[in-house]
Amino acid sequence: MRIPGMATAVATHSYFQQHPAIGTSTIAGLGWQISQAGFGSYRVALGDKTQEQALCQALQSGINLIDTSSNYGDGGAERLIGRVLGELIDGGELQREQVVVVSKAGYLQGFNYTLAEQRKREGRPFPNLVKYAEGLDHCLHPEFLADQLERSLERLNLTTLDVYLLHNPEYYLSWAERRPIPLPEARQTYYQRIRLAFEYLEQAVADGRIQSYGISSNTFPEPSHSYTFTDLSRVWQIAQEIKPNHHFRWVQLPLNLLETGGATEANLPGAQTVLQFAAAHQLAALVNRPLNAILQESLIRLADVLPPSYPATPEEVSTAVDGCVQLETEFANQHLAGLALDDETNQQLQDYLAVGRMMEGHWGGFGTFQNWQEVKTQFILPRSQTAVEFLSNRPDLPAETALWLDAYVEAANILLAALSAFYQEQAAKRTARIQATAVAADPEWQAKTLSQTAVRALRSSAGVSSVLVGMRQQRYVLDVLAELERPVTVRERRDAWWEMGEAGSSEK
Repeated sequence: MRIPGMATAVATHSYFQQHPAIGTSTIAGLGWQISQAGFGSYRVALGDKTQEQALCQALQSGINLIDTSSNYGDGGAERLIGRVLGELIDGGELQREQVVVVSKAGYLQGFNYTLAEQRKREGRPFPNLVKYAEGLDHCLHPEFLADQLERSLERLNLTTLDVYLLHNPEYYLSWAERRPIPLPEARQTYYQRIRLAFEYLEQAVADGRIQSYGISSNTFPEPSHSYTFTDLSRVWQIAQEIKPNHHFRWVQLPLNLLETGGATEANLPGAQTVLQFAAAHQLAALVNRPLNAILQESLIRLADVLPPSYPATPEEVSTAVDGCVQLETEFANQHLAGLALDDETNQQLQDYLAVGRMMEGHWGGFGTFQNWQEVKTQFILPRSQTAVEFLSNRPDLPAETALWLDAYVEAANILLAALSAFYQEQAAKRTARIQATAVAADPEWQAKTLSQTAVRALRSSAGVSSVLVGMRQQRYVLDVLAELERPVTVRERRDAWWEMGEAGSSEK
């Protein structure tokens, strides 16, 4: 049996009587009281006990907003949320009416992509489907939204969803730009599709399946001349035309200490920013990616990075690269032929035992510590470890090749450690610089950690209703709670955001 009920003003206010120290916002027109930081469930999925415990702790400690989507964990995030909510409500620790649950629809990946392909074969494809990339479609049509809403409610085990968002509708514009379709024509189609979706969502409200709706878009903060710009004033007008007492109440957008457009880009009538327009029209604004800035396609994590225990100079990294390359050349010239392997295996071994050759001339181009860590863990280590294990497990491995392998493993580890130390030191300097810049821009943003400063800057800014933070571990929950318990004054801080925007430009 699904969990009955929905968020209410009375119940959300009663929730914070139990957590009086937590900073909150009140949603205009709905009266809901929500925590100034919400539990973001991107990269969360059912079956991970650590993540379940983190969500439990958040809900038990004063965080009553949960943000998810049908494509997070291919539906696994919604399933985890449904399980945790059910357990806390059944145990009498929480009331359904005290929690605001947000989900989204628009992406077709994984299960949804397979479903769409099956419907195509059956001659009943989802209308207005956009083929965005291999294995990724996008759709806003009411027929798709109806399918997705039912699946989300089932996974969340709810009878009613409090907030339902169109998830990155600008994917249509990105698709149209590549074709290319003239901008006026593309925009006309884009807003027609949003209108169709809003008409369906109003009916979903009337049917009691959702309470309110909105849009999550990465392009709300873009300059108005950008091809993929989503014009909030035009979206608002569409909602007004459909129904004067409409239920379009929410916007979600990226905003952080380095990507400041939502607070500085005057892209709406009256030279208003997205945050200013939202506040003026009683729209709640949810901020995503508060700790993950993307500059020039590189990820900068807005959290403290400690300096490495043993910093590595560029000269030390280059020496380590040369050492690996020398050993890789020795393997190809002196050891490979003696293994008596087929040509395909020979080539694969050379491709996988190539840490030095991959880094030669390229090691300084990974951009950020986070990018380097991702390349190392997802590409370099799996390949090299596979090759090392293959050789180690050969019973007929010549003694001289075994000695070479030991030397190569040591050299590769030295290189990877040196590169990690190099990028870690850069990251430590960068995060310290960002923290100092933020406090200089607005002394009220001073906090113990950079992640707390990043959240504090957002929740103290007029127009921001809640900051969506990924809290997959309990220590992340505790970090956010420590910030939410500190008093803060909410006011217009556009000048401070302008200063941060200049800092962000210098980080590019």
